[in-house]
Amino acid sequence: MATEDATSTEDLAQLLARLKDTYKVNDSQIATAIGASPSAVNTWIHRKRQPRPEALRALAAAYPKFTEDEIFAAAGRKTPGPLAPDAEERLLELFRGLTAEQQELQEIQLRALNEHNRSALS
Repeated sequence: MATEDATSTEDLAQLLARLKDTYKVNDSQIATAIGASPSAVNTWIHRKRQPRPEALRALAAAYPKFTEDEIFAAAGRKTPGPLAPDAEERLLELFRGLTAEQQELQEIQLRALNEHNRSALS
C-alpha cells in the first residue's frame, strides 16, 4: 500500500527514474523504444518539457509494468479516452459535413479542451 501512495504523488521525472531502474534501461534505450530522441527524453527527466500524449502512450506500450493512467498522472494529465478506428471515421464524417466556418469553430473548441486537459492536473 505504501508503494501505491508513493507512486500516486510522483512526477514524470520520478516515474522515469523508477522505470529505468525497473527495466534496467537508459535514456537512449527509452527513446528508441518509443520513437523519440534521446534529447527529448532528457528534457522530460530534467523537468524542462512535458511529452505529448502520443509519447506517454508509447511509454505505457513499451513498458507494460507502468499503466497509461499511472504515466499520464505522473505527467500531470488526465488519460485521454480510447478512440477506435470506427469512432474516428464517424467523427471525421461528421466533421466533413460541417461548413468551413463550423469546422474552424470546432477546431478551436477541441484545442481549448485539449489545453484544459493538459493543464487540469498541473
